[in-house]
Amino acid sequence: MGAVAVIGAGPAGLMAAEVLASAGCAVTVYDRMPSVGRKLLMAGRGGLNLTHSEPLDAFVARYGAATARLAPLVGAFPPVALIDWAEGLDQPTFVGSSGRVFPTALKASPLLRAWLARLKALDVAFRPRHDWTGWDAGGRLRFATPADEAFADPDAAVLALGGASWPKLGSTGAWVDILARQGVAVSPLHAANGGFEVGWSEMFRDRFEGQPLKGVALTFGRVRVRGEAMVTRHGLEGGAIYALSAALRDAIAAEGSARLWIDLRPDAPAAQLQAKLAQTPANQSAANRLRKAAHLTPLETNLLREAHGKHLPSDPAALAQAIKGAPLQLVGTRPLDRAISTAGGVAFGAVDEQLMLTARPGVFVAGEMLDWEAPTGGYLLQASFATGVAAARGVLKRLERAVLD
Repeated sequence: MGAVAVIGAGPAGLMAAEVLASAGCAVTVYDRMPSVGRKLLMAGRGGLNLTHSEPLDAFVARYGAATARLAPLVGAFPPVALIDWAEGLDQPTFVGSSGRVFPTALKASPLLRAWLARLKALDVAFRPRHDWTGWDAGGRLRFATPADEAFADPDAAVLALGGASWPKLGSTGAWVDILARQGVAVSPLHAANGGFEVGWSEMFRDRFEGQPLKGVALTFGRVRVRGEAMVTRHGLEGGAIYALSAALRDAIAAEGSARLWIDLRPDAPAAQLQAKLAQTPANQSAANRLRKAAHLTPLETNLLREAHGKHLPSDPAALAQAIKGAPLQLVGTRPLDRAISTAGGVAFGAVDEQLMLTARPGVFVAGEMLDWEAPTGGYLLQASFATGVAAARGVLKRLERAVLD
């Protein structure tokens, strides 16, 4: 079928390599790191959330502005296909209580080992410590290696270099300038699924850093999300925050800050909280009244003080409303290198329907290099795998046409 270079040994790149090698291509995978799949292994620390079990129409809507382009790609390699693929590697899966899909092993290493064994059986070659630096004057792929420069002249290439989050795992975003010099439109890279900065008081920061807010509801604009958030030294992070991160990030970029509302007792109506608070002696401290009537923890009580001021209202109705709506001003976004994923990337207008760069025919793009983002919950890995499959299938169509010509 032809020789294909896959640059980037993450989920998208390895999936592209498997599809190509299974079709008979001679595949070489290049990566700047000494070993492959490092970000996949990092994801495994959280149990390796492969995908989600929700209906496909709801699933693809999670990709927001990129839904129109990603929906057919995810539809061609949907969650059920990813689950079948994992189980084909002897990695059975299960659906958690939130609908998220995990391997039974709850880690990435067994899956990665089985996957690499399959790729080696398909004669996929691996070239670690090969840092892609672009093309030479003759159009060959150029790599920096510990020894010297290396070059490759394949029939096609798949770029799957990731975004720019967690650069120590290999994704540095250095490809942005390389592609921009080739006339490829690239949207600026931003942090996605990352934390936000809050101007905590010194007391709150030092006492409650690292503690979780459990079972809360967060509201920004018209969107309300249930889940958990983690107090950090700098502000807030966690699953519920990540679900709102795109809108929060854009608001902060446009206006300098964003107001997030926290409902500490989303299952309790305000009237119910008011009635319970009214039964507590008014001469008791606010902390005692909140603990006895609403079962607020010290973290939650002090969060109310951060939001509403040191002196909380004594009136039961006002105090109930404070519990139901604690406003926090988010004043910044945590750096991209600490985010879970990346927003921005190669514009979909810069690739054709097969994910080939129009400015560099024969070069395809997959994974987080493309301009899309999604919340955590299995949507990130699913799109990475699906775009890897789509890019590989695009390569195969191009090679087939070349043979016919």
